[in-house]
Amino acid sequence: MSNDLSGDFESLGLPANLCESLKTIGYELPSPIQAQSIPVLLTGQDLLGLAQTGTGKTAAFALPILANIDLSINKPQALILAPTRELAIQVAEAFQSYAKNTPGFHIAPIYGGQDMRAQLRQLQRGVHVVVGTPGRVMDHLRRNSLDLSQLKTVVLDEADEMLRMGFIDDVEWILDHTPKSRQVALFSATMPPAIKKITANYLNNPQRIQIEAKTKTVERIEQSYVMVSPSRKIDALTRILEVEDFDGLIMFVRTKTATVDLAQRLEARGYASAALNGDINQKQREITIEQLKSGKIDVVIATDVAARGIDVPRITHVVNYDIPYDNEAYVHRIGRTGRAGRSGKAILLVTPRERHLLRSIEKSTGQAIQEARLPTSEELTTRRVSQFRESILETLDSQELPEFKELISEVQAEANVSADEIAAALAYLAQSDKPLFVEKDKMLDEPFNYERRDSRRRDRDDRRGGNGGGRHNNTPMDCYRVEVGRNDGLRPGDLVGAIANEANMRSNNIGQIAINDTHSFVQLPQNLSSETNKVLQRIYVRNKQLSPKKVDDSEFPRQRRDRRPSNNDRRPNNNGDRRPNNNGDRGGRGDRNYRSKDRSNAR
Repeated sequence: MSNDLSGDFESLGLPANLCESLKTIGYELPSPIQAQSIPVLLTGQDLLGLAQTGTGKTAAFALPILANIDLSINKPQALILAPTRELAIQVAEAFQSYAKNTPGFHIAPIYGGQDMRAQLRQLQRGVHVVVGTPGRVMDHLRRNSLDLSQLKTVVLDEADEMLRMGFIDDVEWILDHTPKSRQVALFSATMPPAIKKITANYLNNPQRIQIEAKTKTVERIEQSYVMVSPSRKIDALTRILEVEDFDGLIMFVRTKTATVDLAQRLEARGYASAALNGDINQKQREITIEQLKSGKIDVVIATDVAARGIDVPRITHVVNYDIPYDNEAYVHRIGRTGRAGRSGKAILLVTPRERHLLRSIEKSTGQAIQEARLPTSEELTTRRVSQFRESILETLDSQELPEFKELISEVQAEANVSADEIAAALAYLAQSDKPLFVEKDKMLDEPFNYERRDSRRRDRDDRRGGNGGGRHNNTPMDCYRVEVGRNDGLRPGDLVGAIANEANMRSNNIGQIAINDTHSFVQLPQNLSSETNKVLQRIYVRNKQLSPKKVDDSEFPRQRRDRRPSNNDRRPNNNGDRRPNNNGDRGGRGDRNYRSKDRSNAR
């Protein structure tokens, strides 16, 4: 395929109404993936597109689909499969914006977590395009509520992500239920064996388009990381923000709830902040980005999906408050700064248990990330005093203050105190919300001591009998049976990671685990809230729903209990090597073989 990008969207063969919509949105020239993919898809050929996140893949497949839609046929003519609810919503919104000048066009996003009845009504009224997560698309196909008889095109968006989340079998099932004559477009950042298999089995002589990243990470971005205890991340972040001279800043977290929580906490600390996540509608998203551009807010806290497409020139810093599990996500995140030849800075907060993720990022990007230390209490004090002194001198230089001088003279005479004493009192009042003299904090002031913390961890494991798990406190426990076992490849770390991460439960509150062939048992704290029980019911591990059921404690096997994974656990990989257990911040969530119904939105 030609790499000539000199043409505009009209030269690619798109109809005038779509080109007009693109001008309204602000698109001027097609990106490389768009310039090469659109002509291929317009002709009906199958396509294999290899490109990194953030290269404009959505428009690359949405525009030719819209160009080929027959609005007189009120049945789905295109099906786009996306790995997550957030991405499905984003793709549907993109279609709507491109179809602004296409009256009569209808699209339906279908995903788990949304009322099935609303989706059924939408499909019954008739739609031209369906965007959905694999599980919910399968639900509608089984109900016969999704008619694919008129289907022309299937798009697999972020196919490697669907593989990582365990959806490949579902994708193949869906493809088997589509017309043989349909066009297939597969977009992926990488080509693991499972994606190659789908390409070979379901794509017909596809055109392969590969957009090579010019660099893994932008050379103008200064990258560093800070090692910090999980319980002190917000305090460490506050110190970083105080000493960094940033203009606009985007901060990444893993969950939608974390965006709101962190935005509120930063607002309370005096930073103009806003959250950006998949639950925020398009209008509010546009308002937030416009406020960031104009300087009304300085910090945006976002999830990976919600941040896609953000290009704000004043973003000088990117902070990874939560380290991403995906190396490509890191590259995409820090690419929000240092754009168009500008310089930028990326800071990564890493907890001790996440060191393996840091090493993985360095290996993937081929660049070492330098460790930085947090500013000490003394350095913060020096900075605050210096800023306070400068503000005093600036005020003396720029303001006439006769009334205030007279007031000070009156206080001095009445209280019989010196001007120095009055000035000291005023300085104290001025700094009451943010003390000039920062108290020492041993945990943040001292360099992070890996050896000391590892020693403490080993001591804890020794006191627990060396198994790194079991009941870590005196919390009364109930026994639960879960419907996943050894035959599914279950490991103790899978259960611990899934429950701790999804139910927001501390890993040391998860008791003993016993794994059988077809089911398992796990001890959880008594009197769980109804909300926690609902979350537990939605969790998937090893592609199977846990469906936990409280059972009598006597059912828990007493003779053999599977070890809870300790921080020092090491297990063999497929090559027989022994590698770290990859436990995440809450004891195992780094093992990615689980998903919740809310996160995958596929059931």
